[in-house]
Amino acid sequence: METQQYVTVSDLNEKGEWQTFELLHEDNFETFNHEESHPLEGRGYCITLNDKNRMVEEINQHIQNYRHLQPSLARTVEEGYSAVHIVSSESAAGSLRVGLERPKLVIGFPDSFSIGPLWRLDEEAGQRFRKEWLYEHINDEQDDFKYENKFANTLREIEDIPGQVPIYIWYGNNPDEQTGLRFLLFLLRNKPNDIFLMNSTELYERYITKDQLIFHTGHIEPTDLKLLFEKNRKNPPITEQERIQFHREWNTLAETKEVLRLWMEHEIKGVKENHFDPLIIHTIEMLHQEQEKKDYIVVGKVIGEILSRTNEGMNAFFLEYRIRDMLYRGGLELKGIPKSMRHYRVKLR
Repeated sequence: METQQYVTVSDLNEKGEWQTFELLHEDNFETFNHEESHPLEGRGYCITLNDKNRMVEEINQHIQNYRHLQPSLARTVEEGYSAVHIVSSESAAGSLRVGLERPKLVIGFPDSFSIGPLWRLDEEAGQRFRKEWLYEHINDEQDDFKYENKFANTLREIEDIPGQVPIYIWYGNNPDEQTGLRFLLFLLRNKPNDIFLMNSTELYERYITKDQLIFHTGHIEPTDLKLLFEKNRKNPPITEQERIQFHREWNTLAETKEVLRLWMEHEIKGVKENHFDPLIIHTIEMLHQEQEKKDYIVVGKVIGEILSRTNEGMNAFFLEYRIRDMLYRGGLELKGIPKSMRHYRVKLR
């Protein structure tokens, strides 16, 4: 695989070209060059996912160590990005890439910070703890190791940001991006860059319209994001005192035990993980009332109904986890296999 970008196990499976070479002595490994060697024909080996993940980590470490020596990347760093934009959403990052003018770098954090443990998330121990909790509770239908790879690669991209470029952090008034804002500022604590905060909810209301409420950066059209950036780009960066305050708030969050967070009264508040259970039950009851005869309802429909009626910024996969938990405890009846919200149906007992 020839690339200057960080890779995942999925990239290795889909884009990598596999060849087998045989070395007569282990010392030859240090000087081995596949371009000067001939692969074995008709020979191959099975490689486990765990081993592929170890290979990916090794590859990415080498990319990070040497990518600055690659001509195209070295030239980009030398000329300088006009800005680096970071947002706690991959979909919002896609909109920023489309809407904002080049040259710029956009980093989208591949996580939903409103759910799952935050304990020591800025450390490897906390990242393992969070990964294990998500693996055991959240069925997001991702390939094995994809979340782990993308999380680690995003940390590398943030670490790689040149020290001379301004950094813009985009966030809305929702628990995902507000929590992500504090985590990102903590990760950037040793960077000398000027950092600018772009509250997309407030900017949208100020410059676009007050008639429509927008709580997520990803819900804003690329053309509108460009306008918001142009309107706000000359505002001053956050002060050192503001940075310190956000760092304190992150340190507090990183010691909490809750796995569900809401944005309430301008604060991130942890709540019990069954906080949405009564709403789920009420929604199923309402959908039953619309039926001629009480019958099973596709879980995806239940979740879609909830999301369409609220602005709380709920995570669809967390709602699906709560439905499964109620199934396990006997509060709901099941039809189908709960491998995804599209594959099974539920009804009240």
